[in-house]
Amino acid sequence: MEILNLSLPATNRFASNYLEQTTEIQPFFHYRFNESTDDMKRLAELSNRSFPRVEAAEHIESFMKRFPTSEAVIKSIDKLKTNNSVVVIGGQQAGILTGPLYSIHKVISIIKLAEQKEQQLGVPVVPVFWIAGEDHDFQEVNHLFMPVNEKIDKWTYPERVHQKKMVSDIPLNKEICLSWVQNLIENFGETEHTNSLLEFAQEQISKSTTFVDFFANIIMELFKDSGLLIVDSGNKEFRQLQKEFFREQILHHDSITFSLLEQQAQIRKKGFPITIEASEANANLFYYDQKMNDRILLEYDRENDCFVGKDGTLSFSKGELVEIAEENPAKLSNNVVTRPLMQEWIFPTIAFIAGPGEISYWAELKLVFEHFKIKMPPIVPRLNITFLDRSVETDILELELKLADVLSNGTENEREKFLESIKDREVEELFSNAKELLMKQYQQIEGKTAELDRGLLPLLKKNESYLLKEIGFMQSRLEEAVKLKHDVLLKKYARVDLALRPDGFPQERVWNIFYYLNEYGLDFIEDIMAGAFEFDGRHKVMKI
Repeated sequence: MEILNLSLPATNRFASNYLEQTTEIQPFFHYRFNESTDDMKRLAELSNRSFPRVEAAEHIESFMKRFPTSEAVIKSIDKLKTNNSVVVIGGQQAGILTGPLYSIHKVISIIKLAEQKEQQLGVPVVPVFWIAGEDHDFQEVNHLFMPVNEKIDKWTYPERVHQKKMVSDIPLNKEICLSWVQNLIENFGETEHTNSLLEFAQEQISKSTTFVDFFANIIMELFKDSGLLIVDSGNKEFRQLQKEFFREQILHHDSITFSLLEQQAQIRKKGFPITIEASEANANLFYYDQKMNDRILLEYDRENDCFVGKDGTLSFSKGELVEIAEENPAKLSNNVVTRPLMQEWIFPTIAFIAGPGEISYWAELKLVFEHFKIKMPPIVPRLNITFLDRSVETDILELELKLADVLSNGTENEREKFLESIKDREVEELFSNAKELLMKQYQQIEGKTAELDRGLLPLLKKNESYLLKEIGFMQSRLEEAVKLKHDVLLKKYARVDLALRPDGFPQERVWNIFYYLNEYGLDFIEDIMAGAFEFDGRHKVMKI
């Protein structure tokens, strides 16, 4: 595939500054993502710290036994056990059928950067994908969008989850899921690849018992030959590895919150918005209440020196919470502040792959890391990729549009200019004059009506409004007739928007990888992985 590199602004101002590595944002990070000397500094820092590499590798080996594997996966597990190994890591929620395209882009980013770093640094570099299975917002992961009649249609997984469960704990009804997925794929439209894609989906569903399983089976089937490793933050065995780190978080909870608030204050001084909602009461941990089957955010009650559930139903002393961390860590899970900290305690990270929003919130954590006398890893912006179908590229050329403008803003402005250019000025003027003349005549009639019978004035106004509406209706019909003459071109604008900027959003935030697998086959992933990607902050347009 041909890859075009375009310089486009990020989706938020802070991330745009980060891509440019401006002096304004550099104080909020320990490393620059585009400086090889900083990689060497990071390696030196990691060599002076200890990590549970073997324990993490053994857990991953056990966890991944039920998912598709390969020699490359086994090799990655062995590499992780070595003393000088490092990882490129990133994570995402377990979206249905992998969710929006940016989840796939993140996996690709992790794998490709790990390959590059291993060549550049001469040490074992392992790609690791962290599935955010402890997340409990099912509404964020239970749907996807698909094109129907040249518009966006939201397809929601039909089974409801009434309790506030972690996604890792949500069972998959195989019969319901298979029926829903089959219907969805069939609605993409039949191609030479549809049957094999249906078989692929059926196979992954048959092997899955939870939503995280379903996500992991798809990801590993697509990327197993790259040596990708996966972890699930909602996995109870994985949290056994985290017990001593939970203890540290509990003992230092006030320092974590103070450091976060102090860092946020520094960011505000530079005029940037804050991403993480925080207050002095934050404990930055969740507690899983088995009786209520609920994941409850904890806060610290200073007055009573205890940790309480946000709804007031739970209360723990510091000692009790430490005991839970040591004896039953599966009851605890991290929030947005402590998850990055936990990740960096467990894995020797040479690079963290981040989306625009993640770049913003990691900036708020620098002082939190410094409190524990460690540094944040280099934060590498994930690859922003747009798939450009050749037929859509042809439309862009025929419409004389600039690709960068389309990717940033869509075609609305250019479409409006075109509509303005095809208007029949004579017809427009005739209708304008007709309306003006009607209104003048009715002003005179209004005067006479007021003399003869004021009670008829409301009826007169209604009559005038009706006639103006009828004139407007005829005018719009003629305008539509003009548009119809240019329907072929107008449909091209709509087709370009639907493919590249659906509903005004980037392609990667709306469409799902299964649409492309149906169009181009399961080998589509191999074709993408064959591309040469530079982690330079530029937007990657892949012509397909």
